[in-house]
Amino acid sequence: MKKIMVLLATLGILAGSYGCASKEYVRQQVDPLADRISKLEAVTQSLKDCCGKAEAAAARAEAAAKDAQAAAKDARVSADKATKSFELHQKK
Repeated sequence: MKKIMVLLATLGILAGSYGCASKEYVRQQVDPLADRISKLEAVTQSLKDCCGKAEAAAARAEAAAKDAQAAAKDARVSADKATKSFELHQKK
């Protein structure tokens, strides 16, 4: 009976240890994933930087458009004044 118990205990230990992964195996499986994740994080950061630059450029473009509209309005006012001045000068 003792022999059967020892045999069953030994088989149980062997069966239980068969499913365990070694540190080296886990490292081999995880290292490629860690490299991929690092590359993806770098790409993500690069995209965030590009988005920030694009948003800043868009803000500068909007400011330039507002300045251009103001300059066009001033030019229109100046043109109207010049036209009136010319008309007054022609009447004299």
